[in-house]
Amino acid sequence: MHALIRQHGDTDPPGLLGEWAQARRIPFEVSRSDRGEPLPELDGRPFIASLGSQYGPLDLDIPAVRDELELVEQATRRGIPVLGLCYGAQVLAKVLGGKIEPAPEPEIAWHRIESLAPELIDEGPWLQWHYQRFTLPPGARALARSARALQAFAYGPHLGVQFHPEATVETVLTWACNDRERLATVGIEDGEALVRRGHGHAARAREAAMRLFDGFWRVAQALQLLEPVGPERSQAER
Repeated sequence: MHALIRQHGDTDPPGLLGEWAQARRIPFEVSRSDRGEPLPELDGRPFIASLGSQYGPLDLDIPAVRDELELVEQATRRGIPVLGLCYGAQVLAKVLGGKIEPAPEPEIAWHRIESLAPELIDEGPWLQWHYQRFTLPPGARALARSARALQAFAYGPHLGVQFHPEATVETVLTWACNDRERLATVGIEDGEALVRRGHGHAARAREAAMRLFDGFWRVAQALQLLEPVGPERSQAER
């Protein structure tokens, strides 16, 4: 069974995560939450990854948001490793009992973070694009933070990061163009310039993203060796 990457809009592609999976020869399929498709089958998945979105986990009037919360809850209940990136991390945090709240200030474009697990998470700068933040779920381990938000956490085999390791400069320039009006309301007049100003960080961020994905995959693989994720385990839980 292929790994599952959940994409939530045309401007939120798998990016570097897809490149990483191809380089590691990990079969994967991309499932679109925004197209009203039925929830994909989870049994046998080595992991699922949930990407960024224009929405947040509190937008429960949006069917795609409700579906993503349900899918991630099913995955965590079955012990299938979940990699949450920005919105995906907020969904994961909420499913695990964390809270979603407005960030005191949005983090836009390139930002450094404080890493509590430098062997896994580089201090950046990383590309960021979020107006909300999550609290640490009960029982989870904080892995990185900034002055404005918790930046990463682990809970068993699951990993959530508030920044965007999968994003390229080109992708985030699209976000900046589409988000001009909202950025102006928080005092940011030229988001595109902020993204371009940090273009020199892109090579390091790409290398750091590959290390982060590798670390997540090592844990996911170890889980597959220790206990099956599939019909047998699912049936036992019932």
